[in-house]
Amino acid sequence: MSAESVFPQLEALLPHVQKPIQYVGGELNSTVKDWDSCDVRWSLMYPDAYEVGLPNQGVMILYEVLNEREGVLAERTYSVWPDLEALMREHHVPQFTVDAHRPVGAFDVLGVSFSTELGYTNLLTALDLAGIPMEAKDRTEDHPIVLAGGHAAFNPEPIADFLDCAVVGDGEQAVLEITEIIRAWKQEDRPGGRDELLLRLAKTGSVYVPKFYDVEYLADGRISRVVPNRSGVPWRVSKHTVMDLDEWPYPKQPLVPLAETVHERMSVEIFRGCTRGCRFCQAGMITRPVRERSITGIGEMVDKGLKATGFEEVGLLSLSSADHTEIGDIAKGLADRYEEDKIGLSLPSTRVDAFNVDLANELTRNGRRSGLTFAPEGGSERMRKVINKMVSEEDLIRTVSTAYGNGWRQVKLYFMCGLPTETDEDVLQIGDMAVNVIAEGRKVSGQNDIRCTVSIGGFVPKPHTPFQWAPQLSAEETDARLEKLRDKIRGDKKYGRSIGFRYHDGKPGIVEGLLSRGDRRVGSVIRAVYEGGGRFDGWREHFSYDRWMKAAEETLPAFGVDVAWYTTREREYEEVLPWDHLDSGLDKDWLWEDWQDALDETEVEDCRWTPCFDCGVCPQLDLDIQIGPTGKKLLPLTVVK
Repeated sequence: MSAESVFPQLEALLPHVQKPIQYVGGELNSTVKDWDSCDVRWSLMYPDAYEVGLPNQGVMILYEVLNEREGVLAERTYSVWPDLEALMREHHVPQFTVDAHRPVGAFDVLGVSFSTELGYTNLLTALDLAGIPMEAKDRTEDHPIVLAGGHAAFNPEPIADFLDCAVVGDGEQAVLEITEIIRAWKQEDRPGGRDELLLRLAKTGSVYVPKFYDVEYLADGRISRVVPNRSGVPWRVSKHTVMDLDEWPYPKQPLVPLAETVHERMSVEIFRGCTRGCRFCQAGMITRPVRERSITGIGEMVDKGLKATGFEEVGLLSLSSADHTEIGDIAKGLADRYEEDKIGLSLPSTRVDAFNVDLANELTRNGRRSGLTFAPEGGSERMRKVINKMVSEEDLIRTVSTAYGNGWRQVKLYFMCGLPTETDEDVLQIGDMAVNVIAEGRKVSGQNDIRCTVSIGGFVPKPHTPFQWAPQLSAEETDARLEKLRDKIRGDKKYGRSIGFRYHDGKPGIVEGLLSRGDRRVGSVIRAVYEGGGRFDGWREHFSYDRWMKAAEETLPAFGVDVAWYTTREREYEEVLPWDHLDSGLDKDWLWEDWQDALDETEVEDCRWTPCFDCGVCPQLDLDIQIGPTGKKLLPLTVVK
């Protein structure tokens, strides 16, 4: 396929679509390299709209890592909205990159980062628009290698038919290793064609190629085993782990969007991994061990990033940012340095037991004082023991009391509905907690303008977690439980008006559950949904539960299974799970023991501060927890005059 820009054809279509600016490229710090001077070319896709995809740290990091390498180029592509998709089909404009508007089909690799399974239909849209055969078995050596990464890639089986390969874990080193394998294969004049290239990737032991594995099933629908069908292909594929984050200070020059995006800030990942052991949290489990970026490394990244972008806010990102061993010094050092520039700092939601008012004051010193966000996750003390979220209601009340007493007026609380062993009463206690939060806020502040927003999402069991065996609550039961809670909150005449209540109905969670714990047979459902018009399933206005259920009813009975088989069914220890051949480092026996501890309402400490609990990650992957404190400050940075 020609690599010439399709912008002349695209430009004529842009006056007829919403938000045309998202398709034109040219962002500050974007990169366009000469096509002919490069021998390995990547198209990196975040399978969602530009406004969601551009700020994604994973894609932004890989974009820089690849473009820094001699002879390698990387460009970005995002999902196009249905209005432009229709025009592109009518005028034969292929899926394009936003950097140089080159056809995605002309690249060597289409790398797709999946944060959520609800982006799968958007992948199929992009493949079709790019002229890439939808199923991997139909591609030739002239088509890009379609490679998946991101958290959802830890179970890529539902989209195995559409992928050439998948990488589990950190991508920085992985993409460079893959690049060198592709380069060598091309320099040797592509011996053995596409099959040989995929075999070379598979033999590394850290790139999963679905076509080299056969899945065998039992009569009752369960998997019997997953076996390699080529010699030299490993039985298990291991995850990539970057150990020294200071060696990978990316992004050095973050992209500055042209159009409005979901995050308008410069972000720095201050550590990777989490050992808090929340049993529902896939991200915390699959990113072990904890690896902290040094305080000086963070300071240098913030300094360079702000100079490169002009942003006025810095996000300090991780799964639990207040747990960084030097978070207090980091926040104070950055607040001091950028006080005159009024650069604000932000953290994602803060753990109740990690909050202190000094940290909160540093974070808001140069920015606006917005609401605080906490995530108790479970409504009752019992549920928090089940999920290993070791926070008591007394801890929460003490924390919000401190916040309200120091001038905050708004608190947002995140919970989940449908957790294992949960009852109606567990969920109704969320209302009691919200009432107690408002009452305490009014008492300590002497004000009545106190607000508490309760935000609830449906629980979806995820692979590589202790809850991977758990039954999922049906959509009907989830909705009924949340309606009871809503009625309870609205019926409270004294406090109800001060409590905001936001929740998602149970239907998207069932589809997400189907995709998160599905196997290769679910691919037929995804394709049928796509062909039935499914796009942007992560967006409420585009999501259609009926479309998904119709597709499942048409395709799954041929395999002797249904949606409930994948979602509301509890698994037993002996069952072969679709992702068992993908090694996240976690010992399956340990996960099962933790699942039993959950059922017994037994809590487990954070192994950062206690003896090892033998989850398997450190010895199996020859890694170790890396935490401070370093004892250093944010020198040699000085206050800007």
